[in-house]
Amino acid sequence: MPKPKPPAKPIAVARAPAAPRPSSKGYLTTAHDLADIAGRTILPHFRKAVAVTNKASKGFDPVTVADQAAEKAMRKALALSHPEHGIVGEEFADHNGSSRFRWILDPIDGTRAFIMGYPLWGTLIGLAEGDQMIVGMMDQPYTQERFWATDPGQGKPGSGALFRGADGKQKKLKTRACASMGDAILACTTMEMFKSSHERVAFLEVSSRVRMTRFGGDCYAYCLLAAGQIDLVIEASLKAVDIAPLVPIIEQAGGVVTNWAGGSAMHGGRVVAAGDPKLHAQVLRFLSNERTDTMMA
Repeated sequence: MPKPKPPAKPIAVARAPAAPRPSSKGYLTTAHDLADIAGRTILPHFRKAVAVTNKASKGFDPVTVADQAAEKAMRKALALSHPEHGIVGEEFADHNGSSRFRWILDPIDGTRAFIMGYPLWGTLIGLAEGDQMIVGMMDQPYTQERFWATDPGQGKPGSGALFRGADGKQKKLKTRACASMGDAILACTTMEMFKSSHERVAFLEVSSRVRMTRFGGDCYAYCLLAAGQIDLVIEASLKAVDIAPLVPIIEQAGGVVTNWAGGSAMHGGRVVAAGDPKLHAQVLRFLSNERTDTMMA
């Protein structure tokens, strides 16, 4: 009998290597360009008589012509430079791109401060790949301050968070050590953010234990945290556009930012940021507890 033939070896199929993520440097240049465009559009309206429209059916959610014009200008620039990218903006409907990237734009984070003439507002610009922020920027054109960071993801360290002031010089941002709640400076935009009794009680429980609490600040407070000026920001009722671009800045400066359950802050809602990871862990125990009747006993 003839010997049986050995089984044929499977044919090797060459697989193309996974496409590497494009360098974030080019996207960072785009973010800088967008911030310049937004600043030139917004500043002519600052501390001038400006019409205000209330977007909310209940309460007050203001928008001005400066908000809308700046977002339109940034969207127009992105349509030319990255037409395949998606856009999530504060003032207009989302644009679904054909790529895995989407820009997150908030032309004036802190419109109430803008209306009042306070310089505690800023333009937020971020680039996300899925749920991973790879570029984040906050620009304050009136004070000529800009904060930014890139994050390569996959657990790799980025180039750090950077700051550029009115003198044009750049420096690295670094959060400060503060492991004790009793030594911490806490910031929050307004108590109105806390809609439920749990949110209000939890915030006040933390506030009663820190050295000092200061209200106001919007996006500017998170950048002060990255710069080592304050230690803690606790807020609620945030939209994704309010916080996502700030995530790389905080994390690359050495801080921690999550939701109150310790998960991702990318989608907004209840957010806590701390400059010191030890402080974040302490505070999280108060914020994640849903009790409302006994916490203040």
